[in-house]
Amino acid sequence: MKIKTRFAPSPTGDLHIGGVRTALFNYAFAKKNNGLFVIRIEDTDISRSTKESTTIITSAMDRLSMQSDEPIVLQSQNTKKYQEIIDTLLKSGNAYKCYCNKQRLEDLKITKKKEKKTYKYDGKCRYNKEDKNLPFVVRFKNPQDGRVEFDDLIKGKIIIENSQLDDFIIARSDGTPTYNLCVVVDDITMKISHVIRGDDHLSNTPKQINIYKSLGANIPKFAHLPMILGEDGKRLSKRHGASSVLQYLDDGFLPSALINYLARLGWSHNDLEFFMPDDFFKIFNLKNVNKSAAIFDPAKLLWLNQQHIQKTDKQEIADKLLQFLEKHNIKATIDEKFLFLIEAFQPRAKTLVEMALMCKNYYKDFNKYDEKAAKKNFNRDAIEPLECFIKNINNIDNFQKDEIKTQIQITLDDLKIKMPHLGMPLRAALTGGSFSPSIEIVAYILGKQTTIKRIKNAIKYIEAFA
Repeated sequence: MKIKTRFAPSPTGDLHIGGVRTALFNYAFAKKNNGLFVIRIEDTDISRSTKESTTIITSAMDRLSMQSDEPIVLQSQNTKKYQEIIDTLLKSGNAYKCYCNKQRLEDLKITKKKEKKTYKYDGKCRYNKEDKNLPFVVRFKNPQDGRVEFDDLIKGKIIIENSQLDDFIIARSDGTPTYNLCVVVDDITMKISHVIRGDDHLSNTPKQINIYKSLGANIPKFAHLPMILGEDGKRLSKRHGASSVLQYLDDGFLPSALINYLARLGWSHNDLEFFMPDDFFKIFNLKNVNKSAAIFDPAKLLWLNQQHIQKTDKQEIADKLLQFLEKHNIKATIDEKFLFLIEAFQPRAKTLVEMALMCKNYYKDFNKYDEKAAKKNFNRDAIEPLECFIKNINNIDNFQKDEIKTQIQITLDDLKIKMPHLGMPLRAALTGGSFSPSIEIVAYILGKQTTIKRIKNAIKYIEAFA
């Protein structure tokens, strides 16, 4: 049987870290084994599912380059198939209509609580064969003896006694099917070979296996991933700094960094910390997934993102950076000057948002200097070197890096000063701060007119405030 995995989110909100890690492990397992990865949107909960959330999910998966190998499936389009299976289970005696009202069930729960016993439906309607003109739900007739055994590919052998399981509902009183039925029907229809999901679904697995058996269908392999916790040991949430995946991407995190970090949340390969997606897909296996919960560390994610920015080709960074510059109303083009900036800021920027801010002053005039840079570099002694440099570059017809560098040296020689006496105030004048590419590259990027204008502005600032 060809390996086929699925990612099956519910479209009830944003796509968060835990969901994307589940998608990633399904995708990686399929790719490693020359299989198929498919996306299924579980939108049968009409009251909570939205088209907007579906769009958010598919957009996030596209931006992470984890597209479905087949057309995306919407559960809401399979209602006819679910009803056919419910009818089949009723006819075969593997399901029954339950006419118990809410009050009776509530009383049963109260009784079990008083007896300090786990609530289970008591099977009152299990053997009823008479159709009544009353509202009803459909329950799966779970075996009362025997056990469910399966080898979880992460957790090992799991054994659940059938006596522990309930006759759970597979169709509500309005006729809509429930989760446990839908996923089984869909996984059979889609020929899913491996179900890889969070271990919060572990309690559903024996119920679903019994449905598979009642339908005479092949049972897929199961692998339940450990939970992701915050640094306080509690279930991961926004208070731990975990945003939606789209928010991370919009905040300037690279898809490759997110994949790298999420892969390391509960999976390891020797001491390997840094890797690109294609490398991960080649070495991934479920044997190296940890059984214990993973801890989400925002600082580690930020560090990894910086590593990926440093090691990603500057052309690729440039392509991605354009959209972040557009948020500052900057329409840059990828040319030699732009790539000089990328190369200069790759070692320093932790995110693309940060890199865009570093680039901003090269495209837009500024009226405020970095306070520390101005205090350190703007003094009366800086005026003469700055004025001399203006005079020297005025003579340049071809404003190129080498010629600018020559004029810097001429200025130093004319005034018999060392580079810091010119370079530090000049850098602050041209960029507003204390870090930049080399001065000749900065001036070349800005162009002759802007370079002279910014130096003159700095001289005015010094005369006014120094």
